[in-house]
Amino acid sequence: MADTESQNPIVEEIHQELEGHAPPGIWQDPVTWVLLPSLLIIALFIWKGVPGLIGKALDGRAKKISDELEEARSLREEAQEVLATYKRRQREAEEEAQSIIEQAKNDAKIIASETRQRMEQQLERRTAAAEAKIKRAEEQAIAEVRNRTAEVSVAATETIIRARVEGSAQTALVDKAIGDVQAKLN
Repeated sequence: MADTESQNPIVEEIHQELEGHAPPGIWQDPVTWVLLPSLLIIALFIWKGVPGLIGKALDGRAKKISDELEEARSLREEAQEVLATYKRRQREAEEEAQSIIEQAKNDAKIIASETRQRMEQQLERRTAAAEAKIKRAEEQAIAEVRNRTAEVSVAATETIIRARVEGSAQTALVDKAIGDVQAKLN
């Protein structure tokens, strides 16, 4: 590095100027004149209590920041509690909804089963009623056929008897035969 300094013309010139001069006195040095007012201002500040004021201001600011951090921590904890509460409520609501869905499915199955049973019972009742109605109609038809047959038989018998028997004997026999046939058929 000494070689570099000897090659630099500016550095050599500064060295030459410094070699020829004696060091200045303490009162001629500009550093002294800058240092003395600075020390006086610092002493004045200390005498008036500025460091204490600055300390109080910094302490107040630190307290304010600490309070804000504590409040933020408190708000965060409260937000986490609220979030946990809402998550729990959401989970409970989902469980309740699932329970309601399951209950609705079970109710639907029960209703479908009951409806199917009622329809089967109603179908059985209607079938039995239709069968009973058909049986009554058959019985009524058979009775009507018997009655008609009896009437036709009586009429035919009457015609045959009248043709064979004459007079008053005929009327008595016909009336007796009609009465017998009607009693037997009914």
